Amino acid sequence: RAGKLPASADIIQSEIVGPSLGQEAIDSGMSSFAIAFAIVLLWMIFYYGYAGAFADIALLFNLLVIFGVMTGLGAVLTLPGIAGIVLTIGMSVDANVIIYERAKEELLAGKKIKEAVSYAFTWKGAMSSIIDANLTTALTALILFLFGTGPIKGFATTLLIGIATSLFSAIFISRLLIEWFLNKGK
Repeated sequence: RAGKLPASADIIQSEIVGPSLGQEAIDSGMSSFAIAFAIVLLWMIFYYGYAGAFADIALLFNLLVIFGVMTGLGAVLTLPGIAGIVLTIGMSVDANVIIYERAKEELLAGKKIKEAVSYAFTWKGAMSSIIDANLTTALTALILFLFGTGPIKGFATTLLIGIATSLFSAIFISRLLIEWFLNKGK
């Protein structure tokens, strides 16, 4: 009653997966990233005008810093890493949208444009919801980083870097550009 069964295992088909398949996945991921990024950039300019262009500049700065930090850490860009960058772009755009919509609400309430923009960048304005959203995502990414392996850890690493850089670019770079524009009298 013990031992192996008399059934034999016959190999019907065998395939070898080479590095070209991984490269194809990365290439398709990068092209989908580029298309999504271009659409986001155009939409922000179309919907918000100059403010959208400033958000786009902050977003480009954000990407530059993400790649710089990843290079400094010696991180390799993988498909999960690309997914983390795409999610970071969405969160960075979301932060700018929350700020701009809060400024619009203040303008409709009768505040002047400089007051509305200044209020939108305060804790009572948009910052509390932006920090809350980014903090909860960062905690989730930290848990993925601590308990995940391989691709999950790569995704979490990219996401953690992206959250820090997107907060900086949305809060400081966007504000710097908007205030510079408003101080020019425009």
